[in-house]
Amino acid sequence: MTIVIAHRGASADAPENTVAAFHLARVQGADWVELDARRTRDGKIAVHHDARLDAGTNVVEIDLDRLPATVCDLPTALDACVPMGVNIEIKNVPVDPDHDPTELVAAGVVAEVQRRGNHREVLVSSFSRATIDRVRELDPAIPTAFLFLGPPNDDPFALAADVAAAGHVALHPYDLAVDARMTAAAHEHGLAVNVWTVDDPVRMAALVALGVDGICTNVPAVARAVLDGGPGG
Repeated sequence: MTIVIAHRGASADAPENTVAAFHLARVQGADWVELDARRTRDGKIAVHHDARLDAGTNVVEIDLDRLPATVCDLPTALDACVPMGVNIEIKNVPVDPDHDPTELVAAGVVAEVQRRGNHREVLVSSFSRATIDRVRELDPAIPTAFLFLGPPNDDPFALAADVAAAGHVALHPYDLAVDARMTAAAHEHGLAVNVWTVDDPVRMAALVALGVDGICTNVPAVARAVLDGGPGG
């Protein structure tokens, strides 16, 4: 069965990565929420996609309690998503100003999951293999997924074999990278395929036919209708 993953919450109808967007995702029928985790100056974890705020200041240069009121911390976001599952995407790529080779956000995410004991209700993903590898080092019971635009070597079977061998449980490919071969490669190696970011109901139906495990979307109500065969599905 394919699940609906609300991309930064119900972000087409509410400000992304906010408590309001997470609450609305549940109303719109999402099974899971995807949100973004970044570090602040005081070592806390803020839920924000971009490295910079709209005003141009880097998130990592501000203490958590000085961020705009709409920017919540990770515990608040996780509370807002109950009872949905949560895909926590850790932002830690070298081109960003908050890149951190010591993986402080990974450690913070692991600590919060352990505090809650909600290992089965989370999935930690990142474009950084080092980040998800670090999560597994700290707590192998936390499921992890590799985000990517397309197979780096154009061989999805090699990619899937490598990710599975490292103990990760899912591939999170960009929509245009997904075809029958990609899905087959992942499933052959026991990996789930959660696709981002798809808002077109026709494409959603095609992905369901390919057997993907999750669709990450800005319009969870549309995806819910497609999956349930209702209006627009």
